[in-house]
Amino acid sequence: MEPRTGKRADSGRPRPSPSSRLIVEACLALMDAEGADALTFRGIGAQLGADPTALYRHFRNQDDLLLAVADHLLEEGLEGFEPSDDWRQTLRGLFIRMHKVYLSHPRAAVLATVRITRRPAEMRMIELTLTALSDAGFPPEQAVRHYRALVHFLLARSCMDATYRTLDAHTRRGDESAWSGEYAAVPAETHPHIAAAAPYLASVDDDDFDFALDLMLDAIAARAPGKG
Repeated sequence: MEPRTGKRADSGRPRPSPSSRLIVEACLALMDAEGADALTFRGIGAQLGADPTALYRHFRNQDDLLLAVADHLLEEGLEGFEPSDDWRQTLRGLFIRMHKVYLSHPRAAVLATVRITRRPAEMRMIELTLTALSDAGFPPEQAVRHYRALVHFLLARSCMDATYRTLDAHTRRGDESAWSGEYAAVPAETHPHIAAAAPYLASVDDDDFDFALDLMLDAIAARAPGKG
């Protein structure tokens, strides 16, 4: 199909074709509001006031557009980021930023966190992470293994947290109240450790990403040849 430049305005002049960035931003806004079902060229075209076929100037298909959205999220997390002289602080700051971005766009994150974008922001993210691990003293093969462990943690945890945020409010309240409800009532005779921990289970912050990340960084630091 030959792409067109867009619908003609009342004056007879063709409307300018939207830029790839404008398309991605419109797609992300639609996904924030409506979820994955909004990822259609027809819906995005309507949002932009453009003929849907104009989008083919920039994206081959919907999957190509999804990869661009996924890379846009990484770009958002990288905006203004500067690595530290301390490899650990670089990784901590970078991964906390990325997790926050995913949670700010949970409906898009559910799809984006399981994809490889093959695009500039992802490549910069990988380069920053491998550089930090190299600074810690890991040779390339070991740096890659630790990189994968860290990134899989980031993506899996972000996907889980993002999915939870897409649940309806009633379901979320029911899950959250379980810690002070059903679990607080578990008898010590059958579940002594749950009973002992019950007062604390209800007070744990569901968004404890920073704590879990620090556990991973502690383990990596203990294994680092440079011990930096």
